[in-house]
Amino acid sequence: MATADKAARTSPPRASRLRTWMLQGLSDMGKGTQRQQAEPEPVHKGQPWWRVMCLTGVDYFSTLGYQPGIAALAAGLLSPVATIVLVIVTLAGALPVYRRVAEESPHGQGSIAMLERLLTFWKGKLFVLTLLGFAATDFLITITLSAADASTHLVENPHLTEALHGKEVLITLILVALLGAVFLKGFLEAIGVAVVLVGLYLGLNVVVTIAGFWHVITEGHVITDWSTALTAEHGNVFAMIGVALIVFPKLALGLSGFETGVAVMPHVEGEPGDTEEKPTGRIRGTKKLLTVAAVIMSVFLISTSFITTLLIPEKEFESGGEANGRALAYLAHEYLGNAFGTVYDVSTIAILWFAGASAMAGLLNLMPRYLPRYGMAPHWARAVRPMVIVFTLVAFLVTWIFDADVDAQGGAYATGVLVLISSAAIAVTIAARKAGQRNWTIAFAVISAVFLYTTVVNIIERPDGVKIGACFIAAIILVSLLSRLARAFELRVTHVTLDTMAERFVRDIASRRARFIANEPDNRDITEYREKIEQIRADNDVPGQEDFVFVEVTVLDASEFEAGLNVRGEVMHGRYRVLTLESSSIPNALAALLLYVRDTTGQTPHIYFEWTEGNPFTNFLRFFLFGQGEVAPVTREVLREAEPDRARRPKVHVG
Repeated sequence: MATADKAARTSPPRASRLRTWMLQGLSDMGKGTQRQQAEPEPVHKGQPWWRVMCLTGVDYFSTLGYQPGIAALAAGLLSPVATIVLVIVTLAGALPVYRRVAEESPHGQGSIAMLERLLTFWKGKLFVLTLLGFAATDFLITITLSAADASTHLVENPHLTEALHGKEVLITLILVALLGAVFLKGFLEAIGVAVVLVGLYLGLNVVVTIAGFWHVITEGHVITDWSTALTAEHGNVFAMIGVALIVFPKLALGLSGFETGVAVMPHVEGEPGDTEEKPTGRIRGTKKLLTVAAVIMSVFLISTSFITTLLIPEKEFESGGEANGRALAYLAHEYLGNAFGTVYDVSTIAILWFAGASAMAGLLNLMPRYLPRYGMAPHWARAVRPMVIVFTLVAFLVTWIFDADVDAQGGAYATGVLVLISSAAIAVTIAARKAGQRNWTIAFAVISAVFLYTTVVNIIERPDGVKIGACFIAAIILVSLLSRLARAFELRVTHVTLDTMAERFVRDIASRRARFIANEPDNRDITEYREKIEQIRADNDVPGQEDFVFVEVTVLDASEFEAGLNVRGEVMHGRYRVLTLESSSIPNALAALLLYVRDTTGQTPHIYFEWTEGNPFTNFLRFFLFGQGEVAPVTREVLREAEPDRARRPKVHVG
């Protein structure tokens, strides 16, 4: 059996320094289906799980900057109880779901890959593009919303309010640009920055939380006043729980971080025995990452919602109040002095700015894994730096459209988060059912119902989130289809493999002139092959002594863009040699075979077609959507793009 990777048809021009730098360290997403790169990629050894946790944690933990305030506005005095409900859903719902996702999809594709397996053909691709649209909504809004919130904290600092007021958009754009610059520098630098920021921010929050509890304990009337007011407002425990469940969807931002935790799995260090098919160490490390992050966040959410509710006057949480969107910063200034408060503000601004790092890492892992494989993005979309520039420019646009307004982006952010978590819950439910795990299936089904309820309620209350998500989905689908159209004539067979019989046919025909007949298989009886040869001889005036090998292509999933080509040889009716191929596109399969024969035998092969009847435009659409149609001219066009040198290009004959 022989295998050949697609070789370069011409000597590539010397790459410029800028191009080399831009394409350095091409993403290895989609490994196993990519073309060979001109230069070998460096082996990525990964980072310890706790360092990668800090990268996802800058998104997850940074929500402490605004989550207590959101909870207070949504639930009032009931904020601690509502936050406990959020923590229960986190630990008993989202955490088990994403631990299972890490097992089922250990290369960072997440729940999208799990759901992709359920659907085939174009409906599967469109479904994945829709989920990618929500993922883009989640991740990109994370970048812009966090940067906007960081600029708000900066502007609202007592020392800077007068100088910076009204410049929130400019500050947000600068923060987004700085984030992009970090990723242009390198991924390891991003992880290093995240470790420092998370360590500092959590340490300062521990100080603020301890100070808050100290004041709650020393001012005993605070607890009494709160419990009395709570009982008077809600009556009994069951009424409190009911209200907490109703307002829970408004607290859903506290669930962010799980999807990015799985998306950055490829960067988690594995163990010596790990293989690409079974990275046990990486899965174990990711589970630790998810669990430790969820536990840390749960402790902080409950404690901070408790102290902020008890210590901050209710009117300060409202729009224009000193604690609006910065409840813990308010406590830091109030109880620890303006010097400590300013340090806390700086750390909050820094982590909110860098919260977009985990989202950027998720985008850099997710998009190159799908779009280029679907033919719906150019080759450079697999490289990190060009994609960083694209995502940064999109973040600029979103910031400008929303005028760096945190509240305006909150609905879209929550919608993206909840749709992805709901899809993950449904995916693991299906996986558990297929594995015959009845108890897990029931448990995950209940979790799915909870998240679907939360998603629906959030959409009803904040429909602007779905509208923004729909814009992202429409943009991704439109750009993807245009990219696929632009790459329609690209040679997209990654390698060609021949079985023993097919090898023998190629060696035998190489001793003469290599002539192939493209045949659309029908009954495959002796009459079909005999009449086909007679027709080709008559149409092309080929001498009777010339020999032919038939080539028959069966189209499998025409929506697939890149794949290997397996060629099988067989002798039909004791005399006709036939090469059978399975591919997503007939012209691409034929072109790849011809180039393989040329490269391995040194001969320029010839292939013979009949003209296709029908409207040329209709036939092109058939090729674009179904991999067949205007076969002869498209095969020639694919060959022309793959081999610019006419003297070396295989010959296409149409009669």
